[in-house]
Amino acid sequence: MTINRSRFQPVLPGSTIGVLGSGQLGRMFAIAARRMGYRVHTLSPDEDTPTGQVADVEINAGYNDLDAVRKFASAVSVVTFEFENVPAATAAAAAEYAPVRPSGHILHIAQHRLREKTFLSEAGLPVTRFRAIRSRSDLTLAASELGLPAILKTADFGYDGKGQFHLTSPSDFENAWQNVGAREAVLEAFVDFDLEISIVAARTHSGEFAHYGAVENHHRNRILDLSIAPGRVCPKIASEAVEIARAVLEKLEVVGVLCVEFFVCKDGRLLINELAPRPHNSGHFTFDANLTSQFEQQLRAVCGLGLGDTKQFTPAAMANLLGDVWADGEPDWAAAASIPDVKLHLYGKVTPRPGRKMGHLTALAATPEQALADVERARHLVSAPRLAVS
Repeated sequence: MTINRSRFQPVLPGSTIGVLGSGQLGRMFAIAARRMGYRVHTLSPDEDTPTGQVADVEINAGYNDLDAVRKFASAVSVVTFEFENVPAATAAAAAEYAPVRPSGHILHIAQHRLREKTFLSEAGLPVTRFRAIRSRSDLTLAASELGLPAILKTADFGYDGKGQFHLTSPSDFENAWQNVGAREAVLEAFVDFDLEISIVAARTHSGEFAHYGAVENHHRNRILDLSIAPGRVCPKIASEAVEIARAVLEKLEVVGVLCVEFFVCKDGRLLINELAPRPHNSGHFTFDANLTSQFEQQLRAVCGLGLGDTKQFTPAAMANLLGDVWADGEPDWAAAASIPDVKLHLYGKVTPRPGRKMGHLTALAATPEQALADVERARHLVSAPRLAVS
């Protein structure tokens, strides 16, 4: 079957959207899609997934089962994804039967650190100094050029801090090289930064662009812990970050949502850390605090509808709920619900594990500082050991 792409036809409510991947991002996308009258099919290797619990149809198949992927795509009007480590061949197989947005080309770039950083560098966008590492000797040479400390990262399958190794001396080289599997990697110069921020933005096929402003992010153990919106950065830095993000989406010709993560250096420079061609953890606050959430925006963009207004009603702060919160038993959800301006989102994952994202809390308040205080208090109450009732 050949798809006619000579004209961008809107995909209207009542149609079926296909989602490759089945995690919490797909779940919140499916909620937004079903609210607007769309049907949702999801495909992943897993069963009873966060997305599958909300979708109309959950298909259990490996991403490398290209016949299953083609059958899946043939039953939907457009395909998007919520997980960038879907193989490029999977996106290509889906594209034989339905438009894939953002395109498989963007997926191919963003799922591989070396391709991503090379693209950004060649496009003249500010990126951390880096070197390609394909052998143990490459690592020694690159470290001499970039200096130490430095960060060695796997070239592929990296998210939530996975596949990253901090190098402080040559004695670390061999262990780090073996830990990345003695295969293609990226060495990045250490960045002395003040803050990490992100820009979640959307773009349509016609070039319409919308964003949610600069979001301030704080990590723990290399996993996003807290996001604060609007981010507490000067207007000049926030505006510059938006314009860089706009350039990224335009140069990639994104149709959909993409997040650009930045380091704010101590000298005020912005450096792109990573790209995520999908809704992003740091944009979860938009589900409660904005006129149009990042998930509805993704839907609008991939379906060829106009983008929604991104107006934020009130400052917000988001705190991730990792599996660690379950360490002393079932968390105290009633305690979180006792704070009126805090919203609870659980993803429907059955098994909590340390470091696994199980849900999040969002606090809405008059100031970013108050929202941050409220969401941290709510998370503390949720995970605090409860006294036994005699």
